[in-house]
Amino acid sequence: MLKYYNYDIVFQEVPDEVSLAINITNCPNHCEDCHSPHLWEDEGTPLDTAELDRLMAIYRGNITCVCLMGGDRERALVEHLAHHIHESTNLKVAWYSGRTAMPSNEADFDYIKLGPYIPKCGSLKERTTNQRLLKRTTDEWQDITSRFWK
Repeated sequence: MLKYYNYDIVFQEVPDEVSLAINITNCPNHCEDCHSPHLWEDEGTPLDTAELDRLMAIYRGNITCVCLMGGDRERALVEHLAHHIHESTNLKVAWYSGRTAMPSNEADFDYIKLGPYIPKCGSLKERTTNQRLLKRTTDEWQDITSRFWK
């Protein structure tokens, strides 16, 4: 079961989108110097399609994207939620994953951030980052990580 700690409207996680970012708990990655170690615990509000619909309804007309932040322990459930969003709304779907592999059902995502946080490499804002933000284009995935660099 997926659970979430909190959510917020964000502008920088997905370029050119106003995103409802949902922070999913029970993260298995435990990255060194993690900015959100409270998300390591298996606690929070259950996140199923009904709860997701409730959250999206609050911001209907004000968001363009739903950004699922985490959920690496339950990838199939994240993919299920992404599919639900695409089937029931015109919103884009982003997934911030700390893993390095693409999801098995990548068709339900418009953006995917891959890679664990490695302190010596830095965050997406650093040119030295190991993390990548990918955007779906018509036929392929385009690396748009450089959009974060100054």
